[in-house]
Amino acid sequence: MAEYAVKVDHISKIYSLKNKNNQHKSNKRFYALKDLSFTVEKGDVVGILGTNGSGKSTLSSILAGISDIDEGSIEIHGEQALIAINTGLNVQLTGEENIRVKGALLGLKKKEIQRITQSVIDFAELGDFLYQPVKKYSSGMKSRLGFSISLALDPDIFIVDEALSVGDKGFAKKCLDHMMKLRDNEGKTIFFVSHSISQVQQFCKTGMWIEGGRLQEMGDIETVCAHYSEYVDQLNALKPKEKKKLLNEKFEERVLPDTKKSFFSRLLGGL
Repeated sequence: MAEYAVKVDHISKIYSLKNKNNQHKSNKRFYALKDLSFTVEKGDVVGILGTNGSGKSTLSSILAGISDIDEGSIEIHGEQALIAINTGLNVQLTGEENIRVKGALLGLKKKEIQRITQSVIDFAELGDFLYQPVKKYSSGMKSRLGFSISLALDPDIFIVDEALSVGDKGFAKKCLDHMMKLRDNEGKTIFFVSHSISQVQQFCKTGMWIEGGRLQEMGDIETVCAHYSEYVDQLNALKPKEKKKLLNEKFEERVLPDTKKSFFSRLLGGL
């Protein structure tokens, strides 16, 4: 039986570039993630760090089995659940209906669905809003519901993507305390994505820093956080124009060469 929860071997994820109207821009594509390799042991708690657009959420979706990879291979041992704002929720249904649908999709029996429904009611503290359509929820309420459903379903691997960054701090602390119990008493494997370095340091054992779609560093949480903090400080110390220029250059490094020829190029090539 494998001692690791996740094994990632040279994976890459490629997206097509789109403009602000969500339309494809010519034939350009870019690496959201490029050539990532790492192994995470069962029971480890990994804090994923990186600036905006670095590829953290893309990796979360891949680990949760929501997104496919374009290159490489990935092995996951155990049931996994992604906890992120809006993920897996049907906004047309009520909170209670979302719980029942999720349970039914997982093949749970009626009694088991009733059990997790009560568990979610107790933990989420949504009151009568549980019986209202999710489209009427605030982002914090959606996070409460999604988090509570995932906890009740009790997966082997949790992927928490910025789910504690919205809503009230009291509920965020409640979630973090509960996950610490899962970490310490049940040996759950947890991937924790957060912009809060202090939160990551407090909660995680291992640090993973992704920048520009590439794995920059992985290891002891204190060491990785220190190096990442130093990078962010240097980045923020730049003048706005310098920072924009640097970020644009880094993004261009992720763009794949345009291998498709235009109609006229193909026409001339055939002469």
